[in-house]
Amino acid sequence: MSTNRRDFVRNAALGAGMAAAPAVRPLWGQNRPSGQVNIGVVGFHGRGRDHYRIWAKMPGVKVAYLCDVDERLFAAGVAEVEQIAGYKPQTEVDFRKLIERKDLDAVSIATPDHWHALQTIWGCQAGKDVYVEKPVSYTLLEGRKMVQAARKYNRIVQVGLNRRSDPRTRAAMKYVQDGKLGAAYRAKVALYRGRASIGKLNEASVPEGVHWDLFLGPAPMKPFSLNRFHYGWHFFWETSTTEIGNNGVHALDVVRWGLNKKVHPVTIHCDGGRYIDDDSDQEVPNVQVALFKYADGTHVDLEMTTLYSPPFGGVQMGEFFYTPQGYVSSAENWSTVLGHFVPQTRPDLPSGVSERAVNLSFPKISYEKGPAIPDLDPEAKDEDANHFENFIRCVRSRKREDLNCEVEDGHLSTSLCHLANIAYRTGRKLKFDPATETFPGDEEANRYLTRAYRAPYTLPEQV
Repeated sequence: MSTNRRDFVRNAALGAGMAAAPAVRPLWGQNRPSGQVNIGVVGFHGRGRDHYRIWAKMPGVKVAYLCDVDERLFAAGVAEVEQIAGYKPQTEVDFRKLIERKDLDAVSIATPDHWHALQTIWGCQAGKDVYVEKPVSYTLLEGRKMVQAARKYNRIVQVGLNRRSDPRTRAAMKYVQDGKLGAAYRAKVALYRGRASIGKLNEASVPEGVHWDLFLGPAPMKPFSLNRFHYGWHFFWETSTTEIGNNGVHALDVVRWGLNKKVHPVTIHCDGGRYIDDDSDQEVPNVQVALFKYADGTHVDLEMTTLYSPPFGGVQMGEFFYTPQGYVSSAENWSTVLGHFVPQTRPDLPSGVSERAVNLSFPKISYEKGPAIPDLDPEAKDEDANHFENFIRCVRSRKREDLNCEVEDGHLSTSLCHLANIAYRTGRKLKFDPATETFPGDEEANRYLTRAYRAPYTLPEQV
């Protein structure tokens, strides 16, 4: 710990005076004549380590740069890439400087939620293709701007909702969409992910090597606290999309996919709270229950808790599609269950009392294992299930329609998280217009569609 409070404030002011977005250079980032794709991995304290490990092992791909606001991570990251691939990547602290590199083709973003949109948009403007982790954005408006940037600059943008590349999930979604058990009228997300309390920590000096202004970026300036830094940022409204955005987005993406919903819902309700964990800095809820309704009447409901909770339907985190014949579940790597009403015969009934009344009053239902969901292609190669490999193939082909989770799909699924959180924060049921992506006549709810950005880290009005 080397920076005192006064130095922290001074350094933050200096950081705020730096240049904002990089210059738009859409001709940069063209693939090397050899076909090698040079990638910069951005943010690698957690998930980003998986990124550089995967890219470093992939033929025709080079981890040319590692970028993070915490310089203390560089030595280990560089050493690991060198061990895997036999070369040393260069390092960079500031993303804006990274994308000025002419030898960079793509960026692989695993930074906190509140940075995804700016880095994706700036990457597209600089002519780079983008792999960006879930959730795609911090606000709903950011997601739409990301789609616009990808289109305007003809960029390949893949979102890290990687279950889209999982063979069993792909098979199950085809099974649901084909109506093998009848048309699904409702889907449910169960998200029971226990997490330890972050407790309370005082503000502290910024550790040497940590660029705190760059970490906060568009979020308000706050004194450094370890609770607000590595992974702890998930528990604060100014940097987080709650556990619904953190892990629930995977399941919401699957149910939206299975229901074949390529639009937003029209009504949203979400309630919950922060329970038990009173002695904590955490701001976001640890329990949320949400209900989404689409224009055709289809429902999606979600239960989320990071407290103790038993599995629902055999899963801690999973999805259920309800149909006229039973349901399709992600349990047991996707399975089906059939339901039957069992008629009761009652020869002992008094005269004038019908068996129909007994069956209506005390129904018996039998559940049994349903038909197996067949694999789409039992001979599929491992690379076909690799979300990262899918991105590289599309970088080379320039066919965004072949992406397993193109940015617009990521936007539609992430928007469900935003809509739930907005309904939670307003404390009431909301009506949403999918065409305009606004809440008609609801000034309070509409304020949550964007955020106040801290200069110079501002969302462009026109991408």
